[in-house]
Formats: sequence, C-alpha cells, structure tokens
Amino acid sequence: MRVLVSACLLGDNCKYNGKNNRNEALLQRLQKHEVVRICPEVLGGLGVPRPCVELRDGVAYNQYGENVDAAFRAGVQKALEQIEGQQIDLVVLQSRSPTCGVKQIYDGTFSKRLIDGQGMLAAALAESGYRLVDVEDIDSVPEL
Repeated sequence: MRVLVSACLLGDNCKYNGKNNRNEALLQRLQKHEVVRICPEVLGGLGVPRPCVELRDGVAYNQYGENVDAAFRAGVQKALEQIEGQQIDLVVLQSRSPTCGVKQIYDGTFSKRLIDGQGMLAAALAESGYRLVDVEDIDSVPEL
C-alpha cells in the first residue's frame, strides 16, 4: 500500500514553529507500506519557522493579518503535481492544519476555536477522490 503522509507526522521539522508532529504509533503502522511524504506549506515556499496561519472564509491569513493565500494555494498545486500519476491508496494528514486538516480547522480568529472543515490540501485531495484519514483516527484503518 502506498500512503501519502503529512511530513511533520514523520518527524520532519516543517511545522510553522520549526518543530514536528512525529507520531510513533503512525510510524509503527507504516513500516510495511510505501510512504510518500508531503508538506504543501514548504512546497509553497513558506519558510520554517513561519508565522501561524489559519483559514478565514477559505482564505489563508497569518497571525499578523497578512494574506498568504497565494503561497498556500501554490503549495497545494505543487503537492498535487508531485503525486500526479502515482497510485495513492490512503492519505494520512495532520489534524486541524490549514492545509492538512481532514475534519476540523481553526476558525481564522487565532483564538484556538475549531470549526468543522478541511484544510486546503485535504479539500483538494477529497475532491479528487482520495481516501483521507485524520492522524487521530488511524486506529480505524485496519489495513494500516
């Protein structure tokens, strides 16, 4: 099985704060599978570290109120191009991320309030028919 995974979950220091979301349980479950790592934010040219970003009405803004939507959309496009033509059986993405959130994202007010919705990459992948799983739900995927 080929699994597309948010790079931060694999231990890559690509989060906005320069850290990662390394997930040991996920790493254990991925041992027998082919892994494709992805970080659309880095692909979009955003540095590490970088200001925190949330989506407001579908548009990416950083914590200083700057519109960074073009970089986010460019990263999503590059991510889609990177996997084009590959057989991706499952996608495991970081929870609540403005690019990778599968079920929820922050509401754009930088008040830590969550709303139902998807990050930009998650939405694009879902629209393209990929099977998405929030990393917090990996136990519900028996073949992983």
